[in-house]
Amino acid sequence: MYYHRYRIVVAGVIGDAGRQAFEEFKINEIGGNTMLRADLDQSALFGALSRVLALGLELIEVVQEDSDLAEHGRPPAAKPA
Repeated sequence: MYYHRYRIVVAGVIGDAGRQAFEEFKINEIGGNTMLRADLDQSALFGALSRVLALGLELIEVVQEDSDLAEHGRPPAAKPA
């Protein structure tokens, strides 16, 4: 299975229920919208997009960002401090 880093942007600021639905994502508010970012395989990406639809959120953007992923598309191991 291959993982890619994805950025999903939805319109508006999501509330507590939305934050719980996307707890595996890093969540940031940008210019009145919400940015969700996570390393996902294709199945997890489609699951996240299904949650966007189920919550009635307006999808603005989906971008694949691979700059930090390790060999074979797996999320990199944590670096020692």
